[in-house]
Amino acid sequence: MKQGNSNIEQTRVLYTREHLYRLGVTQSASTLLRLEAKNRWPKRIRISDHSVAWLKSEVDSHIAELAASRGDKE
Repeated sequence: MKQGNSNIEQTRVLYTREHLYRLGVTQSASTLLRLEAKNRWPKRIRISDHSVAWLKSEVDSHIAELAASRGDKE
């Protein structure tokens, strides 16, 4: 990865659908909407009429919580 891209990744504030996909979050847009409505996924931010994103900090925290709690249900 180029140094310039690394700096962008370190300062990223939002995740788009493409970023979520790269993280392994492959749920459809409608599934994410349902999860958001049930407070089981961070709320999206509308950044234009036809575009949404999620706060990186909220998504990262949510994924970390899921990872930490995965052993609790056994």
